[in-house]
Amino acid sequence: MHISTRFLAAASIAAMSLFAGSAMADGEKYVIGTDSTYPPFEYVDASGQFLGFDMDIARALCTQMKADCTIVSSDWDGIIPGLNAKKFDMIISSMSITPERSKLVDFTNKYYNTPPAIAVPKDSTVTDVAGLKGKTIGAQTSTTHANYAEKHLADTELKLYPTADEYKLDISNGRVDAVIDDVVVLSQWVKSDAGACCKILTTLPVDKEINGVGAGIAVRQGDPLREKLNTAIAAIRADGTYKKIQDKYFDFDVYGAE
Repeated sequence: MHISTRFLAAASIAAMSLFAGSAMADGEKYVIGTDSTYPPFEYVDASGQFLGFDMDIARALCTQMKADCTIVSSDWDGIIPGLNAKKFDMIISSMSITPERSKLVDFTNKYYNTPPAIAVPKDSTVTDVAGLKGKTIGAQTSTTHANYAEKHLADTELKLYPTADEYKLDISNGRVDAVIDDVVVLSQWVKSDAGACCKILTTLPVDKEINGVGAGIAVRQGDPLREKLNTAIAAIRADGTYKKIQDKYFDFDVYGAE
């Protein structure tokens, strides 16, 4: 997961209101930061709308909190500094809850949890992780997946990219032998025309020190918004809203074990 890094080419895209209307007029107002280059979790369509699982979860949480929320784009490397500089109030961007990040921000409870995976070209002779020895593997910089490769795939050559789109392009063109990312991200990609080059080699065992315990929403340390969001996460899971959103994107339980 970004659980992983992403950089929006059009980073200057105008902030877009997630909600409008008098129903939200009296509620709290929050700005949500996201790196919207990580489908199917967050991305921007041709009209500039923020779409994806995370964005639908954000809408549902803000509705539950009766809050007026606006979303803005941020590059991944600057997203935690941006939160702490009060450019936004929370980060909803598939950010893994890790000990390292928890020194800088507070996290809500998880709102999903999926393992990392490896993708290789369809004609690759690699059949398992051991076969990656000496190969070049691509990952997005400043992500848990890059950290995972550095620790657990140390006998490979790691090539880092500012965005997931760039490593996808390089593996499509034969410039890397494999890539590592969240299993959902890679699975969605290899099913698409853009990912027709490749296949999933395997999922990888979760390293909780690196991968954390799932993706959470980051807020500034000590911010009471954390508990408001935890209450809202529990509420949308209890009333079926979460499942409706999940089923729109996935054919399995993305939340993971309790």
